[in-house]
Amino acid sequence: MTNKTIHLTTAQAIIKYLDNQFIEIDGQEMRVCGGGFGIFGHGNVTCLGEALYDVRDTLPLYRGQNEQGMGFAAAAYAKQWLRQRFMLCTASAGPGTTNLLTSAGLAHANRLPMLLLCGDAFTTRLPDPVLQQLEHFNNPTIGVNDAFKAVTRFWDRITHPAQILQSLPAALATMMDPTDCGPAFIGLPQDVQGWTYEYPESFFEKRVHRMRRQAPDVADVADAIAVLSKAERPMIIAGGGVQYSGAVAELTAFAETHNIPVVETIAGRANLLQDHALNIGPVGVTGSNSANSIAEKADVIVAVGTRLQDFTTGSWTAFAQDAKIIGVNVGRHDAMKHMSVPVVGDAKLSLPALSAALGDYASPATWTAFAKEERVKWVAYTDKVTTVGNGPNSYAQTIRVVNDLCDPRDRVVAAAGGLPAEVTAHWQTKDIGTVDVEFGFSCMGYEIAGGWGARIAQYEREPERDTIVFTGDGSYMLMNSDVYSSVLSGHKMIICVLDNGGFAVINKLQNNTGNESFNNLLEDCPTIKAPFAVDFEAHAKSMGANAETVANPHEFGEAFKRAQASDKTSVIVMKVDAYEGWTTEGHTWWEVGTPHITTHKKVAEKHLETEASRTKQRKGV
Repeated sequence: MTNKTIHLTTAQAIIKYLDNQFIEIDGQEMRVCGGGFGIFGHGNVTCLGEALYDVRDTLPLYRGQNEQGMGFAAAAYAKQWLRQRFMLCTASAGPGTTNLLTSAGLAHANRLPMLLLCGDAFTTRLPDPVLQQLEHFNNPTIGVNDAFKAVTRFWDRITHPAQILQSLPAALATMMDPTDCGPAFIGLPQDVQGWTYEYPESFFEKRVHRMRRQAPDVADVADAIAVLSKAERPMIIAGGGVQYSGAVAELTAFAETHNIPVVETIAGRANLLQDHALNIGPVGVTGSNSANSIAEKADVIVAVGTRLQDFTTGSWTAFAQDAKIIGVNVGRHDAMKHMSVPVVGDAKLSLPALSAALGDYASPATWTAFAKEERVKWVAYTDKVTTVGNGPNSYAQTIRVVNDLCDPRDRVVAAAGGLPAEVTAHWQTKDIGTVDVEFGFSCMGYEIAGGWGARIAQYEREPERDTIVFTGDGSYMLMNSDVYSSVLSGHKMIICVLDNGGFAVINKLQNNTGNESFNNLLEDCPTIKAPFAVDFEAHAKSMGANAETVANPHEFGEAFKRAQASDKTSVIVMKVDAYEGWTTEGHTWWEVGTPHITTHKKVAEKHLETEASRTKQRKGV
């Protein structure tokens, strides 16, 4: 450390600091920040834009079309890099910044790092009220940027250039922490961005970071073993944290050594290969009969790297009332849910520690045989549902076509609507860590924007592979501009647009709760006088993509081959049935609010039917 200083603006110092932060991954040093996504406006172009220009080769800035899409892309980038690297997002002020709120919520729910550098009102207040400023007459310190406090793990507003000496390392530490990982927000008043300070040169020295690994407490391990060693019907739930920890090998070894069947969460899909003998399938609301059948009979559940969301637990009806849960998680909050026996620690360290302490224990052969038999039945069911020609065009058939043709290392991206359930149920994992079903926030619009971010990350290590996006017409209509982004930046995607004429999965939920179809499918909207379909092919072509419309899954397969051969983003459009072809098995109970009183007979009947399953619900324990 020296007393030497360097005279920089606040914005210049922020970017110079980020440009000198590195991480070692698989023996290779690379910047922790992979670059960023930006839309410039008066709140960030003059100062932060000036600073970013000087590092355009080392911190590439991708021009976004929509701030929310930028955030989705940044989240998918971080997920592809298993949270070891992140992207920054910069937005101007006012609406440009608030457009990032939804994507910050997505990153927060999914525990993903993302750095938000957003313009703010002038600290001096001399020009107040300025363009896009919201005035609070009783508290002038409040602005729209305060809204991010609810959806970020770290929040600060820089009111003096010296503050970044503490704020930036703290933000980076949050994003790199396995427990507290999530988005970090730094508000940058427009005047402060350009103010200067004598920064210590040592602040900008190259630093190589590492991800912290917390070993489990010996007493925690002993408590867990006391429960697990007596299990007659144990089960492992493998969540997304297994992949973030890099603990797939440890999970597999633990399961094989002790002969314990494994089920996967939505985020944990692709922890095990399709043909692994102990892979019993996805669990929960969007799960499989096989996984759910063992879940309801298991006496001990080892939940590894999962936050036990309601789609995993069937709103806590998927497990026996007296089943014991062992929560293996780097986050105390997740490890202790529902009175679990907590093992607070990194999965890569915790699973071997548990295995060693468990000794030669193995679950009874009859239990594992039962689980495998259930898996055989489920595979037969999915084979039937996904077989092309077994009914009208469906999500399931299309998934089968793509699954059969894709490379094992291709990346699959899906998000809201009916496709997450269908992908989770039917996708046959060919290689580890190749599935991104965003269901932490279940966010419409993530699909294409997230696909773009995933492709940017994928291109940095596996440029010869493809990113495949599954989206419905509803999500496409909500956010599609990153089709254009992908073409502009040269990051090819294959986008499968399956058009069912509206929000079909919510229409399905509406009908399943006794309600009449209303305001979900286009044909059921009283305010639409003459429903018509969007020409998605023409729309995609207008943004520079290859695009074609096909009539059936056979044609879809041929179009997919052409997309694989192309070096440019391709959009394949096919109509699917809104009512037929859904996966009808594999679902647990899911709690949704139903009317306790109603004049509609079918709604009343469905309410009673729904409530009848509540007796299975674990109430916090």
